[in-house]
Amino acid sequence: MPVLQLQRRVVLALAVIMPSFALGIAAQQGPEIAVTVDASRTGARIDRNIFGQFAEHLGKGIYEGVWVGPNSPIPNTRGIRNDVVAALKALKVPNVRWPGGCFADEYHWRKGIGPAATRPATLNPNWGDVIEPNTFGTHEFLDFVDQIGAEAYLSVNVGSGTPAEAADWLEYLTAAQPTALAKERAANGRQAPYKIAILGIGNENWDCGGNMSAEYYLSQLRIYSRFVRNFNPAQQKTDRMLKVAVGPGGGEPRFAEWTETIMKSWKGRHWSWDHMDGLSLHNYTVVRFPASYKSVGFGEKEYAEILQATLEMDKLVTQHSAIMDKYDPEKKVTLAVDEWGAWYAQLPGTTPGFLAQQNSVRDAIIVALNINIFARHADRVRMANIAQMVNVLQAMVLTDGPTMVLTPTYHAFRMYVPFQNATFVPVAFDAGRYTHGSITLPRVDAIAARDASGTLWLSFTNVDPNAPAQVATTLTGITARSASGETLTGPAIDSVNTSESPNTVVPKPAAVTLEGNRLTLTLAPRSVTVIGVRP
Repeated sequence: MPVLQLQRRVVLALAVIMPSFALGIAAQQGPEIAVTVDASRTGARIDRNIFGQFAEHLGKGIYEGVWVGPNSPIPNTRGIRNDVVAALKALKVPNVRWPGGCFADEYHWRKGIGPAATRPATLNPNWGDVIEPNTFGTHEFLDFVDQIGAEAYLSVNVGSGTPAEAADWLEYLTAAQPTALAKERAANGRQAPYKIAILGIGNENWDCGGNMSAEYYLSQLRIYSRFVRNFNPAQQKTDRMLKVAVGPGGGEPRFAEWTETIMKSWKGRHWSWDHMDGLSLHNYTVVRFPASYKSVGFGEKEYAEILQATLEMDKLVTQHSAIMDKYDPEKKVTLAVDEWGAWYAQLPGTTPGFLAQQNSVRDAIIVALNINIFARHADRVRMANIAQMVNVLQAMVLTDGPTMVLTPTYHAFRMYVPFQNATFVPVAFDAGRYTHGSITLPRVDAIAARDASGTLWLSFTNVDPNAPAQVATTLTGITARSASGETLTGPAIDSVNTSESPNTVVPKPAAVTLEGNRLTLTLAPRSVTVIGVRP
């Protein structure tokens, strides 16, 4: 079934579901949830890089989603979609990881530079065996991140590439002196060296990146770290490029051993190991592979099971942070969760291997729960990248030809913008319980942070899909003068936005009451709410 036809059916189904939404609001709320926030108590800074994005050459993520070419009737700037750029700028995206993913460890950068007409067409064997035209390459990507105001997070090819190939790429990008590679860059339209903020040394080299053992990958990491250098004069003493090593892919014993191997070697490193600033962690909300849970038309059982799976992120972060603490008690090395998000069964009627899925109220809740976990571990988790930015997996935006739709995930990310670089503030509360069948989850989740202006930001997530939750928050350490915010929900747990109905799931003003140091509000069922308390 074509995607738009499927989406129309979903919209019609929502019209039937709407009465249940009203009944849910009127349902018994249960006991009031007491929340205590002392704004004078602070924790780690919530690094804005945890709101990073991921763009892989996969399905319609790049071609159509970002790149339409300069001759397209779709409005664009140098081939890059204007509507997508404007949407992402509003999210204040800190960094974009590119070119993959499994694609990265078969990507050879030279095929994506020079005149578009002379770039070779290659195969993309990981994602559908489709033709990769290489018209979106290094210069196009760096133009894209510049347009959206983000920084570049490049993944170099360790699986099928060589240290020399990666070293040449970085010299081509960053050398200011007139080397042959720098002259080639200038001939291709860029005189000044690029700034490369983050460098990933490989991708999932324990799996699609080469099926390597931890020891073998470590041997490659040492070589790449030594020889793949950034030569940009502006990044030598300050604003230094960060290097991220491949880390674990879950909680299996082999991944604990992987983290142990890399961190133990890092602690005893020789001076010639240039540096390692981060260790990646990949974890998807999937329950099991191959992905079989639907992104639309699912019931409460699937809703509860998926949310239970997403909360496993906290255990993984805790587990691998503890291993890292053994060798890095000062927490110099970031745990970079640079692939995360919901992975569902592909939409019927879409191209196999394109990982096209819809995006519902459930996904907005997944965003909030995961960002809250990262924020609680902000002393170690200082980078994260949701998969993926456009048209693939848990996307910010969906495109269909000239049409663009903002997803519930997009709106949740936009609501969390004030938490970027804010200082974590501990929150005390009794979460209550939401139970469905054999699954019991915390009913309400909450975090707080204070920004540079002194505004206290509160996030509340009501996991219960059926009943509202009354929340009373006692504030200390701040003289609260006003409070306002937004809430994000929809008529049902599987409510989605479509080109015909783009505003089914959008933020709306939150009804919040502030009396002295007491803030009260009612959380709608299946909702995410963000409140700003201004001194």
